Amino acid sequence: MDLFRRMRQQREVNQRLEEIRPRLYRVAYSWCHDPHLADDLVQQTLVKALQNSGQLRDAKVMDAWMFRILTNCWNDHFRRQRDTVDIDDVPQWHERTPEVEHGRDQIVARVRQAIAALPDHHRYVITLVDLGGLSYNEVAEVLDIPLGTLMSRVSRARRSLKESLLDLQPETARHTAQIRRIK
Repeated sequence: MDLFRRMRQQREVNQRLEEIRPRLYRVAYSWCHDPHLADDLVQQTLVKALQNSGQLRDAKVMDAWMFRILTNCWNDHFRRQRDTVDIDDVPQWHERTPEVEHGRDQIVARVRQAIAALPDHHRYVITLVDLGGLSYNEVAEVLDIPLGTLMSRVSRARRSLKESLLDLQPETARHTAQIRRIK
């Protein structure tokens, strides 16, 4: 008897699926306006419904259950169809290319060498003023020297750096910002 009851239930489910199929198609078509996609969505809905028919406990809510499956299939379609860009269509220009970065690294290394080559008293003032951002008064206080001496040392240190880095001027203008003076 159990076998006959299951066969009868399966026939009823198949009949209900055939009845609801045109309604599912109309709704899917109204969403996508593409007959082939609508047909695919309905097909996916029917396959999922048959695979998960054991989850349906009340046959009265079968229509709502089927339309929920259709909605999920529609949402899945959108997840799969997210806008993608072919990597070959993306312009490969960027400001920070390896060549530019290498050039900047070379400039930084040259500036560091030039600063390291300065006499200690010039290196101290230039790093405290230009790199440390301290005011002239603060640097004079830190180094315990008169303000005029500090100013002349900063001037001489900058002039010495400029002379030793003169060959980098076109590249520094292109790759780095101007040195700012902090007083």
